[in-house]
Order: sequence, then structure tokens, then C-alpha cells
Amino acid sequence: MNRFHRWYCGTGHWRRHLTGSILPRVLAEADLGDRVLELGPGRGASTTWLRATTASLTSLELDPELAAALQARFTGADDVEIINGSATAVPFDDRVFSGVVCTTMLHHVPTAAEQDRLFAEARRVLSAGGVFCGSDSLSTPVFRLAHRGDVMNVVDPEALPDRLVAAGFSDIEVGRGSDFFTFRATA
Repeated sequence: MNRFHRWYCGTGHWRRHLTGSILPRVLAEADLGDRVLELGPGRGASTTWLRATTASLTSLELDPELAAALQARFTGADDVEIINGSATAVPFDDRVFSGVVCTTMLHHVPTAAEQDRLFAEARRVLSAGGVFCGSDSLSTPVFRLAHRGDVMNVVDPEALPDRLVAAGFSDIEVGRGSDFFTFRATA
């Protein structure tokens, strides 16, 4: 992430938008079960919120500095595990999670092929009937400006259902907010 983007994702403004607008829509009526995997928590604005929804939360963060900061923040927490690793090569066995969540991180995955690999990995680690849900940003002028010099591979919400079907998901729902979209699918 560029400097501005890294800073902004740690602000109260972003945290309020994520926890007040985005996450309630992502998780509305979703039963994530008791073992949830969070992909790409970044600075952890969603991690605390997700922690309250499940008995066990594992967060997988690619950036080693962000992962280390989250590990320090959740030191001593028995219900949260932070791991440095890639969402395109999830370091867990098949069918071990009841829910997988990724919020506003898909646009940081450099290519569509890698995004599809992330979808396939989410499907692989979900138990039968498990829920994969999340959100990402829509391409707006402010969004594009904030990502100047940064990875910005925006997901087309209209094409997302077909991509999730190709990864093995069913019961796919995609919704739109003012500057984001949400999705939910079943393994």
C-alpha cells in the first residue's frame, strides 16, 4: 500500500465506515460458524469486529509488518491467531473453516488470476455449507486517487458471481453500497 493508503486504513474514519456501513451488510444474516478465517486484515479494522462474531478467528495477512503489528496487538488473545501468509496459498488443510471473510482487500490482489486463486483457496478451506463473504471498493475518483502508485485491481461486481461459481461456490449474492459492494457465497 502507498503511504496515504496505509495511513488512512488506520484512521477512525475508515474504521467507522467499515464497522458501521460495510461489515454489517457483509455479515447480515450470515452464520460464519465457530472457526473463521479472515483474509487480508491489513491494519485490523475488521479483526476486532469479527472476533466478536466467532469462537475462533484466524487472520492471514501478506504484509509482514502489518502481520507483526496485529500479532503484537492480539498477544495473549486465545480466540485470535494472526499468521503472515498469502491468501492465494492458504497454509491450512482442506475444509477446516466454517467461514471465510475478506473485506476491502481484493483490489490489492495484483491480477484477476490471483484473485481467482484466492477464491479457490477460500473454497478449499471451507467445510461443506460454509460461508464465504466479503466486500470490496467500487472504482470512484476518490478511490483511484487514494491508490495512486498502489496496486489497484478493481473487481467487477457484475462478473463476480461467475468467478465464484468457477471456484465451486453456490447461492451467490452480490449487493451494492454507495462506494463498495458486498458478496456472499456457500461452499
